[in-house]
Amino acid sequence: MNQTDSSCPNFQARLETASVLVHRAIDAVRQKRIQKRNLIWLELTGCSGNIISLLDGANPDFKSLASQMVNFIYDNSLMAAEGEAAMDQLFRLTGGDYILAVEGAVSTKNDGLYNIIGRRKDRPVTAYEAIKKFGEQASCVIAVGTCASDGGISAARPNPAECVGIQNLLKRKVIKLPGCPCHPDWFMGTLAYVMLFGEPELDDRQRPLMFYSTLIHDICPRRPYFDQGIFASKPGEKTCMFKLGCRGPVTRVDCPIRKWNERVNWPIGDDSPCIGCAMFGFPDKMEPFISYDTT
Repeated sequence: MNQTDSSCPNFQARLETASVLVHRAIDAVRQKRIQKRNLIWLELTGCSGNIISLLDGANPDFKSLASQMVNFIYDNSLMAAEGEAAMDQLFRLTGGDYILAVEGAVSTKNDGLYNIIGRRKDRPVTAYEAIKKFGEQASCVIAVGTCASDGGISAARPNPAECVGIQNLLKRKVIKLPGCPCHPDWFMGTLAYVMLFGEPELDDRQRPLMFYSTLIHDICPRRPYFDQGIFASKPGEKTCMFKLGCRGPVTRVDCPIRKWNERVNWPIGDDSPCIGCAMFGFPDKMEPFISYDTT
């Protein structure tokens, strides 16, 4: 059997984890067994790729999340309000009950003035201020993507804005969902679990084990080539890309099972080595992304 054969009951169950959790949460909200939660999504120092990824979710999809599971209070890319009206909508939740999702690292140089997310009462609101204010008060904080989890590309050398992951600034536990970007299933499944049961089981880096427990290398469909010592010598070849610099052997996440873009494909399926984007220290510790010294 192929190592990631979709007929394997264990892998099929893992693939459906997010969908099952989200539908259970929606059903619990509908039956008033749990409350619909307020959700704040802050886009800090980054590319906004995680909110774009979330919009591309399928079964569960973003519409189900935003209309049936949570009150999506704030996200600057999605909300209709602009300018100070948007900031007022965000700050109205001060002291209230909400779950905070954060994408992007936090610029700390010059008290955060390298990243301003808006203006309120004629003064700038920095990412630094926003994470300190809303991060400490939230009922739960979820770092969405590698930048929020560990600094990521925003904190890559030479890091002129002195960016850090959000955990560096908060005196509380943060659930981390690294990935560049985070898969929509990883976020929606984690959020649903939090709503239903509380904090999920985490590893020593605060990643949910239901998504981050297995090395890509161990469930890669090209693992049989590795075991037989059959390695690609250049991109495009269909064998194991370990000698091209594939980071699957050190990266814990379930991309081979879950895939991307409505489960159509993933990097190795498109003959591109894994670059370890879901690993702490990405990108600096994962470079070079490809090696041509395959001897």
